[in-house]
Amino acid sequence: MKIEHAAWQVADPAAVADWYVAHLGMTVVRTFGPPGNARFLADATGRTLLEIYHNPSAPLMDYAATNPLVLHLAFAVEAVEAERDRLVAAGATVVDALTVTSAGDRMAMLRDPWGFAIQLLRRKAALP
Repeated sequence: MKIEHAAWQVADPAAVADWYVAHLGMTVVRTFGPPGNARFLADATGRTLLEIYHNPSAPLMDYAATNPLVLHLAFAVEAVEAERDRLVAAGATVVDALTVTSAGDRMAMLRDPWGFAIQLLRRKAALP
């Protein structure tokens, strides 16, 4: 088996997708109209997909109130601090500006403009 996508419910899928495309390098690979207005987004590799949608019959999660260690989306980047600063200028907020783990990994935790946690990381030894 392989994972096809991860999904989360948001109030405005088009706005969230637009921000992720403009600032996180994602690409919209499929869209659906009402009622869900879903957007399937692919990362730079084209192998990881996210579904951003709104189903009126399901509650919206309060992402901003959710501890980012419980739920976050992690992006591998070359320069954690530069990407953090660029995303903050685009509307993200800082949760943890920079952490360096005992393994030498560098990471920052942010929230997108809708409160969803985004982790930026540069691993000392890349994962496969």
